Amino acid sequence: MSEFKAMKIEYDGPVAIVSFNRPDMLNAIDGSIRGEFLAVANQVNNDDAIRVVILTGEGRCFCAGADLAEKVPAGLGAEDMLNQQYKPALMAITNAPKPWISAVRGAAAGVGSAFAMNCDLTVMAEDGYIFQAFAAIGLIPDGGATWHLARTVGRKKAFELIAGGEKLRAEDCLQLGLCNRVVPGQELMSATIAWAHELAAKAPLSLRYAKESLNAAMEINVADVISNEARLQAKCIASEDAGEGALAFLQKRPAEFKGR
Repeated sequence: MSEFKAMKIEYDGPVAIVSFNRPDMLNAIDGSIRGEFLAVANQVNNDDAIRVVILTGEGRCFCAGADLAEKVPAGLGAEDMLNQQYKPALMAITNAPKPWISAVRGAAAGVGSAFAMNCDLTVMAEDGYIFQAFAAIGLIPDGGATWHLARTVGRKKAFELIAGGEKLRAEDCLQLGLCNRVVPGQELMSATIAWAHELAAKAPLSLRYAKESLNAAMEINVADVISNEARLQAKCIASEDAGEGALAFLQKRPAEFKGR
């Protein structure tokens, strides 16, 4: 079990389940979550025994966004908070050497949607939805939400979702590419954990460098992507896991990958 309070970590073999743990507040993010998230992320990211991380929320909601009732410490402006507290937490997911899967039930609203979208994969319950609630309170999306929306659904649809404040239901998220799978609510965690275990059986270096390559491919031209892929492929080819994978294929048996 977890030694944290506003966050929780549970383990299922090579899978870590990280949860926002303020269910009575719909997991709205306040200083307690901001203070613990990065430590939690670093703990699971640096644990070689953990091959896949699931991010979810306790209770009936993934995350309702920032806690608007929070009294922000004096001298800490919005820009500083986003850059100094939210950004490192979100980048810990982006730069993680292993896949993160968001498991979304209920709302992934405001900056909570940024945490959900920032994960490599997303499973949504049928009652799940992504909600850009900012325009109604005179704000704009943050936490990288505009980056994810523009690159996933396109600029025009992204602006429509932001300006209109539409609650984008799970099935619509699936159609737009904002999630990978939609499952009945009671099956959300069992289905996500099962998928995480499937991924955990894959070669860890292959998943790590595929993630790194895709992150780079979002920003650089195709020529540079080819060179970057070649660099990362060389690392894979030189690994013990590549040799094990080839041998297992020839011997017609499941490979036993060790992440080296």
